[in-house]
Amino acid sequence: MDPVVIVTLVAAIVVVFLVASTVRIVPQARRYNIERFGRYRRTLQPGLNFVAPVADRINTKLDVREQVYSSDPRPVITEDNLVVNIDTVLYYQITDPRAAAYEVADYLQAIDQLTVTTLRNVIGSMDLEETLTSREEINSRLRAVLDDATGKWGIRVNRVEIKAIDPPHTIKEAMEKQMRAERDKRAAILHAEGERQAKILTAEGTKQKDILEAQGTQQAMILRADGEAKAVELVFQAVHRNNADPKVLAYKYLETLPHLASSDNNTFWVIPGELTEAVRTVTRAFGDQPMTGPHTPAQPEGAAAADADDTSYESRVPELDAGSAVSLDAAAAADEAGKQAAAAVSDAKAEAAAAMSPQVPRRGQTSGD
Repeated sequence: MDPVVIVTLVAAIVVVFLVASTVRIVPQARRYNIERFGRYRRTLQPGLNFVAPVADRINTKLDVREQVYSSDPRPVITEDNLVVNIDTVLYYQITDPRAAAYEVADYLQAIDQLTVTTLRNVIGSMDLEETLTSREEINSRLRAVLDDATGKWGIRVNRVEIKAIDPPHTIKEAMEKQMRAERDKRAAILHAEGERQAKILTAEGTKQKDILEAQGTQQAMILRADGEAKAVELVFQAVHRNNADPKVLAYKYLETLPHLASSDNNTFWVIPGELTEAVRTVTRAFGDQPMTGPHTPAQPEGAAAADADDTSYESRVPELDAGSAVSLDAAAAADEAGKQAAAAVSDAKAEAAAAMSPQVPRRGQTSGD
């Protein structure tokens, strides 16, 4: 092969190599640190960049996007001397690629160790219960310490979260028992409160029921009393409006007497002293005997016959005075008085009907006689 051709090919290869070494294309969200002869020169930005071939070289390639770092569980002692395992999640972002590459050898390891030491300091001033309930406070304190320490490393800590807090197994069992007891206590309190409310509502319902029943009974008694009062008032007005004389009242009196002994609960009843006077009044009323007062006109022949019958009837009616000696007992006296009253009433009704009916003409007489 011709030496000229060989030299040309070698020169072309060298040129291609130099051109390839000069051009650097940086992806988006990446940063390249360039060193020239071992000394930091500059940081390449995303896009097309040119560097000096052979003299410049890329030292570190960094991702400036927000990163997530999850640490392994680390044992931490609380203030009440309990060992708990805590693992954290760290969100960070590289803000200065040069500092991240040259200010710290391994920024992830540095951040991890700083997180563990800070977490032990924070948890060491809290007991277990406060540790379990104060995650926001622990996160804030961790973030403040890490952000202050990693600022000179060109790293910004955006967020620190405690992923899990694992107490010992015995502590977990004790906590479960405590939680179960607390729930049983709340359940018993709620059950007792429910029974109390139920009893109160039942008592209120019974009270309202008794009040309503008493009010209903009161209203019924008032209405019944009003009805009886109005009935008595109407009877009284009717008696006075019709100007009822003692004859009618005596008749009603005798008519009511048999009903006094009609009840099954009555074992004895008292014969009133006015019984004989009522019988005489009825007899005089229907017999039309002369009474004290104005002179009555002469009665027809039938009425005279009725007077004679009344006189004979009056002689038949026995007088039951208060001073008369009664040999019968109370029950016999009640029966005898009832029979006498019923007989007197029936006889009085028959005689009144006979006296008020038109006279029948005698045989052999005409209507003109």
